[in-house]
Amino acid sequence: MVRLFSILIALLFGFYIVAASVFLKDRSVNKTCEGLEIIVRDSLDKHFVSEQDVISLLKRANLSPIDKPMYAVNTELIEEELKKNQMIARVEVYKTPSGKIKLEVSQKMPLLRVMSIHGSYYIDNAGSSMPLSQRYVAHVPIATGHIEKAFAMNDLYKFALFLHKNEFWNNQIEQINVTPGQEIELVPRVGDHRILLGSIDSYEEKLANLQLFYKQAIPKMGWNKYSVINLKYKNQIVCTKK
Repeated sequence: MVRLFSILIALLFGFYIVAASVFLKDRSVNKTCEGLEIIVRDSLDKHFVSEQDVISLLKRANLSPIDKPMYAVNTELIEEELKKNQMIARVEVYKTPSGKIKLEVSQKMPLLRVMSIHGSYYIDNAGSSMPLSQRYVAHVPIATGHIEKAFAMNDLYKFALFLHKNEFWNNQIEQINVTPGQEIELVPRVGDHRILLGSIDSYEEKLANLQLFYKQAIPKMGWNKYSVINLKYKNQIVCTKK
């Protein structure tokens, strides 16, 4: 008898849980969207995308969820629309129990600014391009000269990524110039000289040699002794005095 009573209580409790879930789900589905909660990642450091930008994008696409029934809000469609923006890297959109739509937006992170005769744009840390912004200029190395976009998206991207990951070179190199023959000239932040890298091949070895030269020669000669430091020749550093 006691066992039968326990089973009956368990069944009633299970029925209550199912009924409550259905009831709450039904209420949630029929709710009207009461607001947007937007989080823009990295907004303190980068200002390519603002909360107002996201709202404007949704309004232009007729996807603003405000005052719409929650069941009619297509979160996947909102994500797809926002990802079309070239300043946005990732988007996550979901519904909250309180009747709001929450959007978490990650901005693209620029790695290199290209200003060439073929156009101006950023290359981000994932190797894709992004347009320049009228409201914000990223403090990243600038690439100038004769730069085809394919060269920028491949070779220059890899080179810029190497510079970014190396603390010394990230602080030292401020400009990369590409000649018509696709040779690389570097402008350092410290020292009144140009660095002739030559072809972009073997840049890690060339810069390792230059860093060793900086450590050994610069303390004796000073940063402004040379006008040109040439790394074009294998295992050689040829300097031109001022």
